[in-house]
Amino acid sequence: MKKYNFNAGPCVLPKEAIESTIEAIRDFDGTGIGLLEISHRTPGWERVMKETRDLWRELLNIPEEYEILFLGGGASTQFFHVPANMLNKKAAYLQTGVWAKKAAKEAKNFGETVVVASSEDKNYTYIPKNYTIPTDADYFHITTNNTIYGTEIKYDMDCPINLIADMSSDIMSRPVDVKKYAMIYGGAQKNVGPAGVTFVIVRKDLLGKITDRQYMNPIPTMVDYRTHAAEEERNISMFNTPPVFAIFVMHETLKWVKKMGGVEAMNKINTKKAETLYNEIDRNSMFVGTAEKEDRSIMNVCFVMADKYKDKEAAFMDFAKERGMVGIKGHRSVGGFRASIYNACSQEDVEALVKCMQDFEAANK
Repeated sequence: MKKYNFNAGPCVLPKEAIESTIEAIRDFDGTGIGLLEISHRTPGWERVMKETRDLWRELLNIPEEYEILFLGGGASTQFFHVPANMLNKKAAYLQTGVWAKKAAKEAKNFGETVVVASSEDKNYTYIPKNYTIPTDADYFHITTNNTIYGTEIKYDMDCPINLIADMSSDIMSRPVDVKKYAMIYGGAQKNVGPAGVTFVIVRKDLLGKITDRQYMNPIPTMVDYRTHAAEEERNISMFNTPPVFAIFVMHETLKWVKKMGGVEAMNKINTKKAETLYNEIDRNSMFVGTAEKEDRSIMNVCFVMADKYKDKEAAFMDFAKERGMVGIKGHRSVGGFRASIYNACSQEDVEALVKCMQDFEAANK
């Protein structure tokens, strides 16, 4: 039976990327040595590193004044790397979910941190509006897509101060005006690869500006972005041994995104997938979406049983599993169901889930 992967992360990857990675594990670049065994100083690997950065720059039109880094530790590690490198006096945060809240908590260890707005009052079912960004803050931090709650900031906002964004779960799903951001970061395990590597896109002129903070000054070597943004290109992101496997899968995944037509094409595909699923949720008498419609994510679709059918939740989960649906159980903070429809999730996959929902309704009304 065909399986339909809706896991929130690690998640579905392009089959082409998986197959080419399997081959590289057997024999990388014709060396006779597998990807998991090679030295990161192998010329072929240095080429892969450069090509991967070039793909990022091409697909997102990243200006030369930004450095592209591949680091370990996941996006959660960046929650403290960001203030360590960027917070002199004060930081501002938009709290739109669990991960945004955790990021703000880490920043408080480095200096004054203000939450300018939060949607916690309604269990993060909407994106706050009409808030004021303090112009005396060093930066304003946002989380563009909230995987647990299914909300998303789908535009590049104008910000009066340095804008920093955690784009872990919607990067490469739409075009991004990188010039509006001081920094963009995220874990790879949604749209650009497996767990194990974190991408950081940071404006070079912002590095090394921490001057008068009492705590963590100087910044520890591995936390300082300047450590990884080496002057010599072949050493960028290779101060220590990089996560070779995860970066290679990223390389192959970005090649697939380019082949598909780039982020503009991905955005059209993703929007159609999301519309297909949200339309069924709104039509089907047994299900209700959890996020405000104007803020619905095109990456993570969250829904629950309608009040009348609350007792059918376990039955639908079993029904869906029998039809090959994988990873649709909602996060415990929301309950119900969540379908993560990242780039490599196909329209066919979404239509299979829709058919499953329709069949369940027909059998239970």
